[in-house]
Amino acid sequence: MNVVTTEQVAGRTITESLGLVRGNTIRARHIGNDIIAGFRNIVGGEIHEYAKLMGEAREQAIDRMVAEAKELGADAVVNVRFSTSVIMGGAAEMLAYGTAVKLDEADH
Repeated sequence: MNVVTTEQVAGRTITESLGLVRGNTIRARHIGNDIIAGFRNIVGGEIHEYAKLMGEAREQAIDRMVAEAKELGADAVVNVRFSTSVIMGGAAEMLAYGTAVKLDEADH
């Protein structure tokens, strides 16, 4: 399935808009990673443990969004965006959302 941040899929014609699709996940930090992050905060540099956590959250949110699009019979999801929000201390939501669309089969 094509998943793009643009309004169109390059070289393809959108024939139908199926509506909003979304996928989300809520992840909590791990106390061990918090300790390591605390040290990195003192000396500086990327906090790899959190980068990995957010990367995994993004992938899971995308997978859930694509699953919802497939249930609608979509060929692609356009205008994909991400949003994050803090749910509570130590936990955050990652949301992926976009518009599920059908593509013209003659464009192949």
